[in-house]
Amino acid sequence: MDEIVAHKGTPTVLTEIPRYTAPAEPGARELDAPRVPPLNVALLLLTLLTTTTAGAYMNGEEVSFWHPFLAIAALRSGLSFSIPLMMILFAHEMGHYLTSRYHNVDASLPYFIPAPPSLFIIGTFGAFIRMREPARTRRVMFDIGAAGPWAGVMLAIPAVIIGLYLSDVTPLDKSAGGLELGNSLLFLGLSHLVLGVDPSTVNVNLSPIAFAGWLGLFVTTLNLLPVGQLDGGHVIYALFPRRHRTISVLFVISCVLMVLVPLALGMSFWGGWLLWAVLSVALGLGHPSTVDRDTPLNPRRALAAWATVALFIVTFSPVPLSFVQPEAPPPTQPSDHSQEIIHHAPHYDEMLRQIVRSKI
Repeated sequence: MDEIVAHKGTPTVLTEIPRYTAPAEPGARELDAPRVPPLNVALLLLTLLTTTTAGAYMNGEEVSFWHPFLAIAALRSGLSFSIPLMMILFAHEMGHYLTSRYHNVDASLPYFIPAPPSLFIIGTFGAFIRMREPARTRRVMFDIGAAGPWAGVMLAIPAVIIGLYLSDVTPLDKSAGGLELGNSLLFLGLSHLVLGVDPSTVNVNLSPIAFAGWLGLFVTTLNLLPVGQLDGGHVIYALFPRRHRTISVLFVISCVLMVLVPLALGMSFWGGWLLWAVLSVALGLGHPSTVDRDTPLNPRRALAAWATVALFIVTFSPVPLSFVQPEAPPPTQPSDHSQEIIHHAPHYDEMLRQIVRSKI
């Protein structure tokens, strides 16, 4: 999700990820007061529309813009998904933007990327900001890179908690099929805390708010992958500037193994890791050197950097998404239970049927 490929010569931020080109001379000038370009506003409103449409589909509504008044009424039900998701993405981007402004690094306001729900079920490919100049030190680079994931996750966690309270809990049944969502350590812990149920006997059919929160945690994971110029790559560069490329290469190898090993063993896997391996190589495994490469992180930032690595670990899931075909129940029920919570995307089957019927 949220993946966009740009030319390497373009200093942009991809999928909430700051990217930099050749180092520039440090500047002590104050930045001009920001203005809001009409394009940014238009993309924000259009993405709000597409994510709201996706949320309406999740709630089983039929949205056809050939009938505007009926569409507006149907779209109201989609706000419970679009508003928390857009708030999480906006917080992530503004974390990057405001930290850039604080350090006098010129950056654009966020550009949101809408997607038709019939093409991409959540209605957006994410967002990005454009960095017009690079960070000057490893400390500044860490601050800008880590600010986005932390700002986003601070809203994703409340969305998960509130959404889980509103979710439906049913007995464990893997025969129903559908889209199953992977459990990160953080999401599983919040499920235990909020639902207070025996994890061996339940499915959780996520409410739209909980699904938006789950997506927020997933976006955090993807941005914190320790490779190249992703947010996680910035953190690794700030900690280990001379070992950054080695860690990036090891990550790409790990992505391939996370697909090939389960495939060989007949276990479930997420094929998206292969896509991330290809994207990582295409976007570059290295990291541009800052003007000041030698000054290390101070103790406070070093602690924050390791806390950011821990955030990646607790939000990571090796199989974040899997499509399970419906199966006939076994003739006899087993005496033991599967020790896991199965989370389902909200009304996914109904959503797919609505997408096929609706005109956008």
